[in-house]
Amino acid sequence: MDEVAARIETLSAVTLTISEIGRSVRFYESLGFRQRPGHVFPGFASFVLGGAGPGYLNLLEGEHGEVAGWGRVIVYVSDVDAFYRQALAAGVAPEFAPRDAPWGERYFHLRDPDGHELSFAKPLG
Repeated sequence: MDEVAARIETLSAVTLTISEIGRSVRFYESLGFRQRPGHVFPGFASFVLGGAGPGYLNLLEGEHGEVAGWGRVIVYVSDVDAFYRQALAAGVAPEFAPRDAPWGERYFHLRDPDGHELSFAKPLG
């Protein structure tokens, strides 16, 4: 009998190691991220991304506050320019103003308190 190949269906979560949970939670909440309801664990927070079939951005406090670099998380938003203004109003300094990319997205980047790069984007057209 032929086996059916398994397929990737969705991204469940991305977990970032951070140095201080309280500072990072305040940062993400200032950008409008909302925490996932449920159990609270010391040194851990989870934020809901999206509506139906949501994904999650998790924060995990590193042992002894140590954090090594990581990479980039790309989050789609409904309006890149409006989200940029929200970030500025929250006291966050993005790396550059929103711009259109040759790969077909409007986007900007900022860094969280531990240096993780966050890209906020929306497909053009």
